[in-house]
Amino acid sequence: MARYVVSVHTPQSAQAAFAYMADLRNLAHWDPGVTQVTQVGGSGGGPDATFDVVVKSGRDLTLRYVTTHYDEPHLPEPGLLVIQARSRLLTSIDRITVTGAATGCRVTYDAELKLNGTLRWADFVLKPLFKRIGERAAQGLTTALAGVVIVS
Repeated sequence: MARYVVSVHTPQSAQAAFAYMADLRNLAHWDPGVTQVTQVGGSGGGPDATFDVVVKSGRDLTLRYVTTHYDEPHLPEPGLLVIQARSRLLTSIDRITVTGAATGCRVTYDAELKLNGTLRWADFVLKPLFKRIGERAAQGLTTALAGVVIVS
């Protein structure tokens, strides 16, 4: 399993940042690995939202992301969004936590990618590749949220 976690402090309110992150159509604006996002269920971000996300991977690969957990932030409680895509080859689970702060909020993006079935033995190959992909996405996310990366 490959995993990448980044936390960004943004001056945006927790509610605004959560709404931005929950609407996966915004992925194409900040993640350079995403070429296109089409909403196929729901309206914007929400508990019934489903998106087809086209990612670069040698050739374009379309992953259908389904919102599996949607809990908006209600200060002081953080918001939690979980989206999941599963294809024949891989499973992607992304957990986005938005926590209010004295000024703005903290957005933590925790992405997990693993190969399925008989390919699972090659998960170790994903780690360095996913780290590079995650670092580029973290830069884009930081810019999109007008924030700074929090080093823990």
